[in-house]
Amino acid sequence: MDKYINQAKTLMEALPYIKKFNNKIVVIKYGGSAMIDEKLKMSVIKDITLMKLVGIRPVVVHGGGKKINEMLEKVGKESLFVDGLRVTDDETMEIAEMVLSGSINKEIVQMFQQQGIKAVGISGKDGRTILARKKMPGGKDIGWVGEIEKVNPELLDSLMNDDFVPVVAPIATDENNHTYNINADYVASALASALKAEKLVYLTDVEGVLRDVEDKDSLISKIAIDRIEQYKEEKVITGGMIPKIENCKKSIEAGVNSVHILDGRVEHCLLLEVFTNSGIGTMIYKQEDNHGE
Repeated sequence: MDKYINQAKTLMEALPYIKKFNNKIVVIKYGGSAMIDEKLKMSVIKDITLMKLVGIRPVVVHGGGKKINEMLEKVGKESLFVDGLRVTDDETMEIAEMVLSGSINKEIVQMFQQQGIKAVGISGKDGRTILARKKMPGGKDIGWVGEIEKVNPELLDSLMNDDFVPVVAPIATDENNHTYNINADYVASALASALKAEKLVYLTDVEGVLRDVEDKDSLISKIAIDRIEQYKEEKVITGGMIPKIENCKKSIEAGVNSVHILDGRVEHCLLLEVFTNSGIGTMIYKQEDNHGE
């Protein structure tokens, strides 16, 4: 009997969050181990399915760097990176689009449909949802790597209004119809901003922001955006976490209510973060919001 009472208590804990987020948009950047491990894959899809069924409006943006690497290796092409960005010539762009907009995107759509949820796979090309321009890091031309110039959320709104979960591949075009590969983190941030999402969630292979990277128990659960510079100066936020946190800050400033960095290796991490009092990752928020820290 105690087991069932505890289950009921868990459901009751989720109730205020279900009420609060009903009909709100949540953009989820799906990547890392959660896209590779079969058990974690299903955990994420079921979490988003439950979110959809209780009235949340999810939008999924996915990456796929590991799969692109595998495909390039199969055709005997080396993966080259400059400043963490993939050098993308014509052949690499063709393969990246095939993998991202093709196999990965449609696999995610199929997994939702197996759960009884309507889903549609698109890329930034569809409906001209994302307009891009060439990204030139440090003035270097690294091929068909794009940065976002403009977002038109009309197609996403239409799909959600028709009860579909949009699944978005990070591919876009410019005004001259050249195709670009774009970092999925930036696509998720830009879409969340354009949609004025309630939440933007990054599924990663890290626990969140740690005060001490050697101590997994030093997780900082909440960070107000006006504390970010202090944490950078204190070397709490370093390396690859800096651009991710800066991206979070931009999203908040553009109207997203909160941004969450979650460890996608934890089963049901989305439900734990969205529907429980404690959460499991790091939440970035505006100072004036009454979240506390």
